[in-house]
Amino acid sequence: MDSQSYLPVPPGVGMEENFLSLDDILLSHERLPSRTECLFPRLGYLEKSTDSQDIQEGTKMELPLWLAKGLYERKRRVVSIELPKVYREGWRTVFNADPTVVDLHKMGPYYYGLGSQMLHFDSPENPEIAQALLQTFIGRFRRTMDSSQNAYNEDTSALVDRLDSLERELFKLGQRGLNSFQGWEKGKASHLTASALVLNYRKRKMTDLQA
Repeated sequence: MDSQSYLPVPPGVGMEENFLSLDDILLSHERLPSRTECLFPRLGYLEKSTDSQDIQEGTKMELPLWLAKGLYERKRRVVSIELPKVYREGWRTVFNADPTVVDLHKMGPYYYGLGSQMLHFDSPENPEIAQALLQTFIGRFRRTMDSSQNAYNEDTSALVDRLDSLERELFKLGQRGLNSFQGWEKGKASHLTASALVLNYRKRKMTDLQA
């Protein structure tokens, strides 16, 4: 019987969110630079930089992601959302040159998750942002997994310090696979088990056949 009190819930993929995931809950509180496009009556107490009773049109402020998505509308402009600097053209150029040199945890730590969520907002730079996210992930993936496979029974804190939260999860998976393989080689495991991906594929295949 599994005695673990909490089974981690994985975050959503891409623009989707999993509201039972602690990572997605933390991501939803990331703050975005924004600008009000209309008057917000009697909400001035939320803006510490003014003594006005109202939030005036054109006020620049930071909103958590969950609130920014709730207020944002394409037809009726209530707020406009600015790109965080890490997704702007200057940083995209850095990522295109060599994505492995960037400390994503310091810049984020939800670089991929927040970047995917930024695609909800109608920006002419969305295609470039999506391409930068993909190319950055591809450019860093091999190094991340190579590092996870070459650090057996070692202190890995220095290796994961610069990784985004998604990359840290991939690193953990690589380490888990390495430890399982090393244990099997030393005879500490009686048999190899199929991965979760293989088991899920078999379940889907059986469902398709029964349909």
